[in-house]
Amino acid sequence: MAIDIMMQLGGFQFSINTAAYETLSRSTGWRWPTQAQIGKRDARQYTGKADDTITLAGSIYPSFRNAGTGQLDQMRALGDRGLPLQLVDGRGYLHGLWVITSVRERQPRHVQGGAPRKQEFTLELAKYDDRAVL
Repeated sequence: MAIDIMMQLGGFQFSINTAAYETLSRSTGWRWPTQAQIGKRDARQYTGKADDTITLAGSIYPSFRNAGTGQLDQMRALGDRGLPLQLVDGRGYLHGLWVITSVRERQPRHVQGGAPRKQEFTLELAKYDDRAVL
């Protein structure tokens, strides 16, 4: 992977020249359902891992290095495919398979004619079961 690549999801590369994320948030959960008990606290039982999610929030400047306005369309097209995608960070660490659960867009600034000067995005990913066979 090139040095300027921050992360790659499937064939989509996050970088300063394309869609640069400013924050990466990850949430991992575990399931501990409860069973009511008379006169005691509810009993808990571990039943496995819950969702593991990543949220990437960033900005695209379409006129910077000719990044263009198609970056978010590319993200949406990957989501439309309905397939798990390999996630690799810029250091070469393989994070496994992830699915796109949502793409949100905000355009706070525009140039004449209505083209966005800046596009802000939030991309939601969920971990795919690595044990599943594709």
